[in-house]
Amino acid sequence: MPRHEFQPGRLLAGLILVAAGVLYLLDATGEADLPWFLVIPMTMGGLCLAALVGIVTYAIRRDRRDRISESSDR
Repeated sequence: MPRHEFQPGRLLAGLILVAAGVLYLLDATGEADLPWFLVIPMTMGGLCLAALVGIVTYAIRRDRRDRISESSDR
């Protein structure tokens, strides 16, 4: 399998969705009594944070690519 670049935004989104799933599973089994309005904002906030991390990662990588291409043009 070829190596791919690390994408922290996708990792964060996956972790947030797994955490929300575990909370719903705990609620369904009766181990925890969580109100629905607790998990939904946590999920949406986590996805927004993951989007922000993805945008920052993209901007940093684009800036590095631009610097490399400028130095090779000289």
